[in-house]
Amino acid sequence: MAGTFATLTLAYVLSQFYRACLAVLAPVLEADIGATAEDLALASGIWFAVFAAMQIPVGWALDRVGPRRTAGWLMVIAAAGAAVFATAQIPGVIVLAMAMIGAGCAPVLMSAFYIFARSFRPAVFASLAGALIGVGSAGNLASAAPLAWAIGAFGWRASLWMLAAATLAVALAVLTLLRDPPPAAPEAHGSGAGLGAVLRQPALWLLVPLALVNYAPAAGTRGLWAGPYLADVFGLDAGGIGLVTFGRALAMIAGNFAYGPADRIFGTRKLVVLGGNLAGAACLIGLWAAPAAGVGQSALLLAGLGFFGSSFAQLMGHGRAYFPPHLVGRGVSLLNLLSIGGVGLLQIASGRLHAASTAAGAPPDEIYGGLFLFFAALMLAGCAVYAFSRDRLD
Repeated sequence: MAGTFATLTLAYVLSQFYRACLAVLAPVLEADIGATAEDLALASGIWFAVFAAMQIPVGWALDRVGPRRTAGWLMVIAAAGAAVFATAQIPGVIVLAMAMIGAGCAPVLMSAFYIFARSFRPAVFASLAGALIGVGSAGNLASAAPLAWAIGAFGWRASLWMLAAATLAVALAVLTLLRDPPPAAPEAHGSGAGLGAVLRQPALWLLVPLALVNYAPAAGTRGLWAGPYLADVFGLDAGGIGLVTFGRALAMIAGNFAYGPADRIFGTRKLVVLGGNLAGAACLIGLWAAPAAGVGQSALLLAGLGFFGSSFAQLMGHGRAYFPPHLVGRGVSLLNLLSIGGVGLLQIASGRLHAASTAAGAPPDEIYGGLFLFFAALMLAGCAVYAFSRDRLD
């Protein structure tokens, strides 16, 4: 189990890095190949959209093939995508590269969740998931100030080539060191084991709206909009953006560790998730109300959004409690599809909103304030439906 946890954690570090790196790469990509904010919004959105679309085949593969081969071979595709990114001369190639990387990273977290769900009792699922996400979120740290330093020292292309090599090495480690849990009983793969059986869980549907939107604001601001916002409103360069996003990444790591055992501490999973998402919406409302009040205030609110917006593991644990063993792979992958797919759709939608506001001649603080309000409204809508869900810890 130690080797399994270590290799999946390294893989998840890379997954976190890739989903967040465009915020720091944005200025150099614009200067070097003319990539606009809308181009990068599309590339980021495509990463999440492809990642989400892959969850259906990933869920099937986890239940039928196992996590070792599912995660290992797909990560080879992620390594190839990083190599394609390093050769990009036009923005369209970055979109293609991010699609490949998204496909390759798709099974990483779900492979870990599958192993946790099949090997441990449901009550500790959220703690294990939160710990892995917290440790693996070092990728968020690496995609902030360290990436900014690497770009300055080696250039962005050399940095991407090094990432391609690291990703290939981790893929080979997964194929070599990962250990699959025992397979489910053969009779479990009958008519009651498909995606339809997951969708027939009525309690699941009250989780769906929040699953679609709970991660999107934190991922959208960290992975894409934090960089342009800090540059356009406050004039920060790549180094300044890296420092703010580094602090934001630390807050997200702390949030994952804080959320992990919170359901057992407070005796409720529902109220932990609901309260955290309402607090995240409050941070967004603060950013909307005063988007240009100062770098310090904005950095704190972005960090607060990162901390409170890290409820993903708890929400997954809430849904996982409804799935029998033979449906675990498909069940957790479906929830991940909703979460990551929501990020992808809302990244693209936020790019359209940014483009429309820019074309209308709105000042930068108004443009980004509108984006923060957009994300806040979606979080509040998801919370309104989730409030009617049934609490469950085991």
